[in-house]
Amino acid sequence: MDVIMPVMDGLQATRLIKKIKAEIPVIAQTALAFTDEKIRIMEAGCDDYIEKPIIKDLLFELIDRYLKKSNS
Repeated sequence: MDVIMPVMDGLQATRLIKKIKAEIPVIAQTALAFTDEKIRIMEAGCDDYIEKPIIKDLLFELIDRYLKKSNS
């Protein structure tokens, strides 16, 4: 989930998604890697986050982690 989007920001979108189906994992992506931003991301219901520029192997590792959780 991109944190900054044009119509609805990613944190608002995450809150809506989690209200509908809380078990859907949401990984936020942000260029703002400050501690207060990370706190806002997690408080919005995101399960994890990744900083931009995105490192492909780290993204795949996060996706794999949450796919394994959903299959257990």
